[in-house]
Amino acid sequence: MDTASPPPEETSETSDARSAAVGAQDYREVQTSAEFTELRRAHRSFAFPLTVGFIAWYLLYVLLSNYAGGFMGTKLIGSVNVAFVLGLAQFATTFLIAWWYSRHAAAELDPRAEAIKTRLEGDA
Repeated sequence: MDTASPPPEETSETSDARSAAVGAQDYREVQTSAEFTELRRAHRSFAFPLTVGFIAWYLLYVLLSNYAGGFMGTKLIGSVNVAFVLGLAQFATTFLIAWWYSRHAAAELDPRAEAIKTRLEGDA
């Protein structure tokens, strides 16, 4: 009969202790690694163009609202005008970008970050 106890499950305390064992030097090494540089590049090449595009789209909406009142007041269907449709499109665009980024992060960024984390914690 085996009286050995099963291995203890990892708790937040053991996870915190393992994380604390990883020193500042390890983080500096990871930060200068090609793997981490590629992770940053993948994030920036996705996030920065979307951010610039969304800010431009938002500023266009604001500028049209301020300086093109006649155009923005154009009725489309009943009492629904261009300003209302573009305003709703702002919300839709925000949610679309958030959804798109979430998919990108899950497919491209998270696996790379997890590999770096695993390697870093494995060295500790």
